[in-house]
Amino acid sequence: MITALILFAVILAILTIIALVMTGDMIIERSVIINKPLQQVFNYLKLMKNQDNFSVWNMADPNMKKTFMGTDGTVGCTYAWDSSTNKNVGAGEQEILKIEEWKTIEYEIRFKRPMQNVAKAKFAVTAVSADQTTVLWGFYSKSKFPMSIMKTVFQKMLGKDLQKSLGNLKTLLEK
Repeated sequence: MITALILFAVILAILTIIALVMTGDMIIERSVIINKPLQQVFNYLKLMKNQDNFSVWNMADPNMKKTFMGTDGTVGCTYAWDSSTNKNVGAGEQEILKIEEWKTIEYEIRFKRPMQNVAKAKFAVTAVSADQTTVLWGFYSKSKFPMSIMKTVFQKMLGKDLQKSLGNLKTLLEK
């Protein structure tokens, strides 16, 4: 019994040390090539309401309450969501911070439920050819102790969601 407690204490100490020295920066980026011109892809991505058509997070609860403040596709536009039926969707808001025409759209995401956190996100587009565009979707956040222990799990999970959403975007725009 004492050996088990000592082993448990050693494992807990190792995990704590790893979490304390592990950087809290979480960077997740995924990309896809879409067979459409850059301007068409950028104009679609610029409108936050369009995320309902490809983002797995927006589609997770079709009954969530959504509110848009400001002019969609412009700096300052804020989209708020609140899901009372899906605890994983929770509540929060996303605001357009910066738009660099034909290049990037940057957001701040403020999560309220199930966990409070602030993250940054961006879409970056680059022309591969006249009819092909690369879309990079990036998500950037700080992960505080003790959640930093789970950083690699979150990165894997969120990376899969980003890739699936980008696949949805590709299918939608190439129709």
